[in-house]
Amino acid sequence: MFGVLVRFPEAGGPDREQAAKVAATVRSMFDGMPGLRTKAFTFDQEAGRATNIYLWRSEDEARAFFTDELRDRVTELYGSTPTIEFVEILELVDNPAE
Repeated sequence: MFGVLVRFPEAGGPDREQAAKVAATVRSMFDGMPGLRTKAFTFDQEAGRATNIYLWRSEDEARAFFTDELRDRVTELYGSTPTIEFVEILELVDNPAE
């Protein structure tokens, strides 16, 4: 499994309201997306930073999704350019919802 962290800058990045609006608007496009195990839209109120977390079944699928065109689209949606970090998932605890 492979992870991707899409982090927006604290200064000049989206505020909570803007990040929540984008999340609500685009969420459905990720439902059933091939190769994507899960995605979380997050906002750290204390730091004032949005971070989107993706878990992919493989590194190839993760890297294929994050094209230059996608980075441009995300920048347009959020109003700032994110950093994109690729990470290997060594272990995952996935507790079922109660």
